[in-house]
Amino acid sequence: MLTETISNQVVINPSRIMQTGFAFWSSKVLLTAVGFDLFTLLSDDSKTSAEIKESLQLHGRGIEDFLDALVAMKFLCRSGQGSQAKYANSLETDIFLNKKRPSYMGGILAMANNRVYSFWGDLGEGLKTGLPQNEVKNGGDGVFAALYADEKRLEEFIHAMGGIQLGNFIAFANQFNFSGYYTHCDIGGAGGDLSIQIAIHQPQIISTTFDLPEVAPIAQRNINNNEVADRVQVVSGNFFTDPFPQADIITMGNILHDWSLEDKKILIKKAYDALPDGGAFVVIENVIDDERKENAFGLLMSLNMLLETFGGFDYTAADFTGWAKEAGFKQVDIMHLTGPSSALIAYK
Repeated sequence: MLTETISNQVVINPSRIMQTGFAFWSSKVLLTAVGFDLFTLLSDDSKTSAEIKESLQLHGRGIEDFLDALVAMKFLCRSGQGSQAKYANSLETDIFLNKKRPSYMGGILAMANNRVYSFWGDLGEGLKTGLPQNEVKNGGDGVFAALYADEKRLEEFIHAMGGIQLGNFIAFANQFNFSGYYTHCDIGGAGGDLSIQIAIHQPQIISTTFDLPEVAPIAQRNINNNEVADRVQVVSGNFFTDPFPQADIITMGNILHDWSLEDKKILIKKAYDALPDGGAFVVIENVIDDERKENAFGLLMSLNMLLETFGGFDYTAADFTGWAKEAGFKQVDIMHLTGPSSALIAYK
């Protein structure tokens, strides 16, 4: 039973502690629903629990609790009561977790369920050892090696990542002042999503998306589907071993946080070298606030880098400013995008 303590006229209770301590319950309910493709099943019509049970081939025990938990969490809507009650998607799950929608972003949640969820169970060991707790812990390949070995899984991953970044890319393409700039290159551009959005919203810009050869066919399909092939080109290479294509603006979306401080500085210097005077280097990340007290998601993402990589971590604007000025950049600005994400803009 929860109790309240009154101290100096402030009512204190443990509700937030309990909610956070058991947050994995609600997380697993949502991730399981995504894994079942429940929101796609409900895309065309509402269904009873019996119909959902049959379609998903579930046992039946706990089905109403599972569905009503999703109702209480605002991910499903329910009309009626008892066995005749019908369940339907909420507006947000129909938009973002229904595979029939182009805005589907459930792929990243499926990956969270299938991979990341179990790794977080070993966070304590990661903090004690400083070592990844993913597949490499047992002699397997890391996430990128496994993905790049399978084109279908790679494409699903790239679409998932593109989906969760789309809002940030659109915001940057609209908010950044492109006046006086004519060329752009996205380093580690994956499916070409940032280049595509810049081409759509800033048609005067000629863009290049640069990534490993395995990604090129996926990026080219996305570019063709968005009808911007006349303004976006795909160039293949390794951003550590190959020089960056020269451009007026160079961007990296969720790239720097994958790497150690030494590697971060190498990539920042390579960007500096590829830019003209007055050029801009832009990183889009879940930038941690300088006081390291507000952007919880950015801090949690940095812990995820501990579990997934040998040296990766997220960082503050002040951190990046120091590295950028060390490389020779004159000024760094910050631009808030969506949610916990921001763009850090270093000018040469």
